[in-house]
Amino acid sequence: MEIDRITLPPITAPGEVTTFYSFESSTARSVALSNMAVLLSGRQNATVPVLMIDWDTESPGLHHYFEARHDRHGDGQDRPVHEAHDAGRPGLLEYFEACRDQLQSLGRSPAAANDDELARLVLEAIDWEAYVERVDESRPLYLMRAGRFDDTYGERAAAMDWNALFAACPALYRCFAEQMARHFRHVLIDCRSGRSAAVSVCTALLPRKLVALFTPSQRSLDGLAGVVRRAIEYRVSHEDEQRPLLVYPLPCAIDSADCERRQQWRRGDAHKGVPGYQAALERLLRACYGMSQLSLDSYLDEVQLQQANAMSSGEHLAIASERDGDRFSLTRTFSILLDWVAGGYFPWQSHAEIQLLDAISAARAAAGDSISTAVSVPLARDLVRLGELYRSQGHARQAQACFEESTALRQRLLGDEHADTRASRSALAALLRQSDKLHEAKFLYELLVEDCERLAGADHPETLSARSGLAATLSQLGEFDGALALHEQVTSACERRLGPGHMATLNSLAGQAETLTRQGERSRARMVYERVLEGRQRLLGTEHEDTLRCTQQLAALLCEMGDLNNARKLQETVVRARERHAGVDAAQTLQARETLAEILAAQGDLAAVRSMQESLARARERRLGSEHPETLSIQLRLASTLGQQGELEAARRLQQHVVNLHERIHGHEDMETLRSKKALAATLSSQGNSQAARKLEESVQQVSNRLLNIRAMSSGPHDSLAAVPTSRSPLSDLRDPALQPDTLDFKLAQLQKLIDNRSSREARALADSLRKTILRPSVAHPLRRRGVAMIKQVYQQDGDLDALLAFTQDEASRLKAY
Repeated sequence: MEIDRITLPPITAPGEVTTFYSFESSTARSVALSNMAVLLSGRQNATVPVLMIDWDTESPGLHHYFEARHDRHGDGQDRPVHEAHDAGRPGLLEYFEACRDQLQSLGRSPAAANDDELARLVLEAIDWEAYVERVDESRPLYLMRAGRFDDTYGERAAAMDWNALFAACPALYRCFAEQMARHFRHVLIDCRSGRSAAVSVCTALLPRKLVALFTPSQRSLDGLAGVVRRAIEYRVSHEDEQRPLLVYPLPCAIDSADCERRQQWRRGDAHKGVPGYQAALERLLRACYGMSQLSLDSYLDEVQLQQANAMSSGEHLAIASERDGDRFSLTRTFSILLDWVAGGYFPWQSHAEIQLLDAISAARAAAGDSISTAVSVPLARDLVRLGELYRSQGHARQAQACFEESTALRQRLLGDEHADTRASRSALAALLRQSDKLHEAKFLYELLVEDCERLAGADHPETLSARSGLAATLSQLGEFDGALALHEQVTSACERRLGPGHMATLNSLAGQAETLTRQGERSRARMVYERVLEGRQRLLGTEHEDTLRCTQQLAALLCEMGDLNNARKLQETVVRARERHAGVDAAQTLQARETLAEILAAQGDLAAVRSMQESLARARERRLGSEHPETLSIQLRLASTLGQQGELEAARRLQQHVVNLHERIHGHEDMETLRSKKALAATLSSQGNSQAARKLEESVQQVSNRLLNIRAMSSGPHDSLAAVPTSRSPLSDLRDPALQPDTLDFKLAQLQKLIDNRSSREARALADSLRKTILRPSVAHPLRRRGVAMIKQVYQQDGDLDALLAFTQDEASRLKAY
């Protein structure tokens, strides 16, 4: 057979293999693949070689999308773009029939030392170009069709044993994918629907990326989830297949005209018992990638494949008839999806993030080793934007790197005294403060205030902003006099320039109220908060984000002051507003409801606390999954409330459930497992089952002793002094929390920040100072549970089992005392 030799544009690195799979809706899958193939091959001035492989040998049809396309020939006549679209063209089936025959002829060749070598010998013996055809003369787009569609095709397709071929040479499929990726920048595989050996080949063995389509049905979503799990589990469990697999879920057949139904399918409806696909996908990806938290909000805001004639009939390429690509077109949807897929980004990265990353990467490539104003000034700007995005997401390390690079660029290009340079320094200082790197933040803010006063003036907004940042930093350091003096300067300047009711004035007063709260000046703080709240309600409305934040701050303060009824009323307004605007399962709504639960507990309203905790437990399970730490934590708190209400058997069942999950997820010797077992033992004892309680306590003690002995053997006699700080911690300047139990909630929030930001030294100092206070009988039970969990977490992360066991014993003895 004469072969049309293929000449491809060169690629600088091996390409990538992407499989398109759908449990149902094969037409939508093929339309998605063909459209994305056309888009990819048109990039970089149409010099990106793309190969499509139709692996759906049961229902082949990918070739149909290109038979109707035409191109202009020299004689002025419209003709099919390739005249070889006939039944005699060989494809995938014939290629692997040749591989099977070659394997049989080689047997176990002495030249093949292993499976990879055997696969190489087979593939080198077969000229792949004979099975590939060009389908577009305007761009390097190629197709390996399903096979030669002659009278024997159906019989041959049914006889192809993909499992037997794998058993004969397990490396064959992987090496085939690698061979195609050496010639094509993108290899797109159209995988058949359902579950079969061919599906496993296409999803588990071949790709680096998997575009997984699903339709509005639980059957479709469950089928997709099963295939994804098996593909990832196979790679994890087989040594030769330890390769990453990026999964991109793609909801299709979306009715864009029915907004309510579309949102219900995506978000779910707890009242109607309708599960949302986003929560299910997030649970799937968390389990597959071992992540505790991720969000697909941005991804699914952008990537939803709407219902269209092209998606249902597959009669033509959508790209061919939608040259403009407006926001209602399939072209735009596929282009946006490629922002994630082609760039190799995770679907939980936001669209704003990947756009900034692409822009920064392009700017760095253009600049090379040099620094030019035309390239580096926009680069510095994008770095600031990316840093702000990371800061809002809680990724402090990445944000700091962005701000530092931006500051260095602007200093070199614009000088230290330029306004843009000061803006980068201000962003870096704010991040350091939020990350509890307080002394570094103080140093930067002091320099910034000095520069702003000299260059912009004492009352300039930039100067006032820098003073406010410095004041907040001093407040966190416990330097309250200096902080309040700065707050008063800023407030006076704002009132002079802008008036007492201006937003800038109210923001300055809000900072002052926070400092007064930290200092323990609760009455003064209350008056200032009430002024801020009244002003924001008047200017912004009662449910604006800034207003709600102030409402919650005032509610927390009133709770600390013992004004529980007013605290409850304020917090209930926050919860209602959050539920209305963000949804009942949104993170900020759940946080507001947990705060309300603490106020209810302080009131002693156990029935209301129980109802709230039951609601929170259901919401956590829906949003995060049944095995997420936050889900298990709220279930333990619910069990404690049940025990306080006398429902000991319900408490025991729930605690046993949590213990079982902790053992399966973390193991028998994990501290969370031991903690949940201690709680279960206490409930068993209260039920009168002293024998079971004693047995469980003894098992916990045995594990604790074993862990303690391991620590003692692996450390020197001096190691017990490791917990003693050798120098004064910044947090040690704060007043003793034991003397101000009213600020306990704030201290726990501070401790959580230190834990999240891995500030181990400061976290240890604060945990040590709180350990006695948190166990007092007067502390609200939910607050105590949260504090105990965090202190134990600090000791565990610090590796100090002595402190952990001592604190656990203190907890047990104090709880028995009351």
